[in-house]
Amino acid sequence: MHRTILTLITEPSDSDTALAGQMHRVSAGLEELQFRMRWTHRGEDAMAVVGSDASLAAVLVSWEVPGADGLLRAVAERFQRLPVFLVSSGEDPPLWVYEVVQGYLYPLEDTPDFIAGRIAHAAERYAEQLLPPFFGALRRLENHHHYSWHTPAHAGGVAFLKSPVGRAFFDFFGERLLRTDLSISVPELGSPLDHTGPIGDAERNAARVFGADRTFFVVNGNSTANRVVAHHAIARDDAVLVDRNCHKSIQHALTITGARPVYLVPERNGLGLAGPVPPAALAAGAVRERLAAHSPPAGDPPYAVITNSTYDGLCYDAVRVGELLAESVPRLHFDEAWFAYARFNPMYARRYGMALDDRTLPAGRPTVFATQSSHKLLAALSQSAMLHVRPSERAPVDYERFNETYLMHASTSPLYPMIASLDVATAMMDGPSGAFLTGEAIVEAVRFRQAMARLAERVRADPGRPDWFFGAWQPPRVTDPRTGRTTDFAEADPELLATEPACWTLEPGASWHGFDGLEDGYCLLDPIKVTITCPGADAVEGTLESGIPARIVAAYLGRRGIVVEKTGDHTLLVLFSMGITKGKWGTLIDALFDFKNAYDGGVRLDALLPGFGPPGASLREFCDAAHGTLRDSDLGGLLDRVFTDLPEPVLTPAECHAALIRGGTERVPLDELPGRVVAATVVVTPPGIPMLMPGEAAGPADGPALAYLRALESFDLAFPDLAADVHGVRRDPGGRYLVEVVRR
Repeated sequence: MHRTILTLITEPSDSDTALAGQMHRVSAGLEELQFRMRWTHRGEDAMAVVGSDASLAAVLVSWEVPGADGLLRAVAERFQRLPVFLVSSGEDPPLWVYEVVQGYLYPLEDTPDFIAGRIAHAAERYAEQLLPPFFGALRRLENHHHYSWHTPAHAGGVAFLKSPVGRAFFDFFGERLLRTDLSISVPELGSPLDHTGPIGDAERNAARVFGADRTFFVVNGNSTANRVVAHHAIARDDAVLVDRNCHKSIQHALTITGARPVYLVPERNGLGLAGPVPPAALAAGAVRERLAAHSPPAGDPPYAVITNSTYDGLCYDAVRVGELLAESVPRLHFDEAWFAYARFNPMYARRYGMALDDRTLPAGRPTVFATQSSHKLLAALSQSAMLHVRPSERAPVDYERFNETYLMHASTSPLYPMIASLDVATAMMDGPSGAFLTGEAIVEAVRFRQAMARLAERVRADPGRPDWFFGAWQPPRVTDPRTGRTTDFAEADPELLATEPACWTLEPGASWHGFDGLEDGYCLLDPIKVTITCPGADAVEGTLESGIPARIVAAYLGRRGIVVEKTGDHTLLVLFSMGITKGKWGTLIDALFDFKNAYDGGVRLDALLPGFGPPGASLREFCDAAHGTLRDSDLGGLLDRVFTDLPEPVLTPAECHAALIRGGTERVPLDELPGRVVAATVVVTPPGIPMLMPGEAAGPADGPALAYLRALESFDLAFPDLAADVHGVRRDPGGRYLVEVVRR
């Protein structure tokens, strides 16, 4: 495979000058050495290559070409240690250029082969230094072509070649993947269980890059990382502070340990989105009151867990959370499954767990754990996760003992390409590339958000069209803190939106977000997590008179090959990861506009979504009927009651699980649920917050939980194509809900 040498010089490639002739001979020499020269005399073309081609192996620049200074700055901002040579003309560049370039080339003084060899040597050294510890060791080992006498039994893929279906598998994934699927018996790679050798080096490198004291690679997903932290930090009958907006893996950890959860309740708004736990609820006095009110009264908690950022992109000031909880707990765990990139962009300063150190929180800091699902929004393979630790004097971490808990959850047969992907994801964030890649994702998200806002304005201004369009959940106006000038979001400076956190912080009392009890700077909306809003709900008022249910829109987008991350009653979540392109988000906007035209034009539902909904209805008629049911049943208001008036805890999750596996539970319909103790988590997605946890009482027939579940069941029966995703609920043959409860 040819690697790229970018060349920006004064001469076009078709010039007949002596310099051009010599550079053609250098290019031929590079071709023989498996390098390809991309030659231009225009600075803007060179900038485009730097911004889009990650295969660059070296850059040659003539300083006198217009745009050369911008090119050198762009190289320094994106690449770390990329070889840069000045093609000298005798002019002295500014001093900062010497910090970027590696040396000079004098094309008319040295032979073409010498110049090509010098460039190739620098490029080879760069390529070797580019590889992080484990991935580099894995590549070197794969190149040795050893016979495999250990597990796995496919022996580098050879076993697959002995079967027709195995051959199809081999051809699909390729020999290199299968040759690197190795056993932990390979000493050259170290041990993922003892954290030795190249694997240990890779974890230590990740700790440096992510700002931790120690980092552990976890190849069973962030769910396992959560269970490791909680299993290490808490024991049976401990009272622990748990963000009610927690992932189910936290509930699994409670089940494993036998601890007693005391829940911290996040805010919710009229769109059904989960907000932050308000700062007043995290203060020491409020925590003491909550512990005292728990049944039975709870003692001092050894641990608290906070979800940061939320599924919908709400990020705490993590240092402020540490200040508030420091008096209450010696260990603080941030579940940052969706937030692994936060350290690498100034947008998120102070908003990630490893930002808590002795400098930002000097007095009485708790030990901090951060668990990150690296594959979600970094470039890593699925199930790849990291667990970061920053210990404190209050709760020292004995890593050998911590590793005993880690071993209880770690696989002794990990997939080494997954470990390599964690190593590479770390390297991609190291140095200037981390800021470049995260900044690029933010820029694309800002462009999409502004494009949506401008299109909505154009629709409203067109007298020939109904004036509705989809929105994006974001502040309608932003203020530049440097000038004090306030502008509409659609017309704001894109660079301001992409770099200024103040544009995204949730101001206390602002109606656009609909959350109460906030402090200045306490919470920020992550620009790359975009919530598209459908007509029919408001962040403050909730469900409105008319509207379009989001599940219908999601079904339409799915038929167009567009799959969103999450669907609510009137919201769709899309994620702007590092893999998003303008073509990708432009296609989404086009599909949303086509949906609007179909709705306004009375297009039949079966023409858009064959087999979906009642026959003969138009898209608009189906939307009106479904939205009317949502409105009349007040599902949003009922769900607010569920999360405001928490159920009574009766048993621990561990006690419920023991009943479950010993035949001490049964499934009952909603009519038999009043007064029963649930044995499985009941989670409605969205918003994804548990409404009933194992061991909690379902409450009376007219209580919030039963009222909501009955209304949701009725909606599902009336609109089976729009049925909610309810974890912990089974359906009988007629579609009625069945809930697992403890036998009386």
